[in-house]
Amino acid sequence: MNAVDESGRQPRGPVALGLLTLLGVVLFAGFVSLGTWQVYRLAWKRDLIARVDARVHAAPVDAPGRAQWRDVNAASSEYRHVQLRGTFLYDRQTLVWTATDLGSGYWVMTPLQQADGSVVLVNRGFAPADWCGAKDQCAPGPSGETTLTGLLRMSEPSGLIRHNDPARNSWYTRDVPAIANARGLKDAAPYFVDEDAAPGTLDAGKPAWPQGGLTVIAFPNNHLSYLITWYALALMVLGAGFYVARDEYRQRRKP
Repeated sequence: MNAVDESGRQPRGPVALGLLTLLGVVLFAGFVSLGTWQVYRLAWKRDLIARVDARVHAAPVDAPGRAQWRDVNAASSEYRHVQLRGTFLYDRQTLVWTATDLGSGYWVMTPLQQADGSVVLVNRGFAPADWCGAKDQCAPGPSGETTLTGLLRMSEPSGLIRHNDPARNSWYTRDVPAIANARGLKDAAPYFVDEDAAPGTLDAGKPAWPQGGLTVIAFPNNHLSYLITWYALALMVLGAGFYVARDEYRQRRKP
């Protein structure tokens, strides 16, 4: 006859104990695996941040040319400090809606035609919404051949909520292929460049638009808290298993 405790509960049978054991093993192994994965993710994220920081603060190098475009990707190229030389095509400029610490306005995307005929979209910086009446041809920058430096950025696809509408000249992301197609830009690079801040940022005491050097570089790094959470859950499962085992042992020891 099975022992019965004061509450009337009998010790669990073999099937129930087997299922509880299996569930505990699966949960424990799963939580440990997730925690270990976060350990690797933490190391990867820290390495990524270090590599990007090194790229941003390195001396500028020549931007990838046409022969190198196929090798340009986010992992190896984004945020690289580059330099360009060419002539701005202001008549094919595009304004992309954005919000920054300076308020709401536009990224001023101007094509730069290089000596070999290739074109690179340059984000000359931020301009407020009322900048020159929000017209594409206002306030041109340097004329003739110019040299600039900036950070290489990858093309941004159209957003899920606010879609680019080339037909209405309404842009919310810096989608390089779409902008190049809408502006009739041939031989355009698959990336764009965030231009560095100009040495002089004031014009007659007022901000000189567009304002460059506003690239936000932020990589969320919550992997440490995640791994602590997963390992803590694994310990909780282990503790629950110990409690069940001790309870069953006491039930079977009772007369």
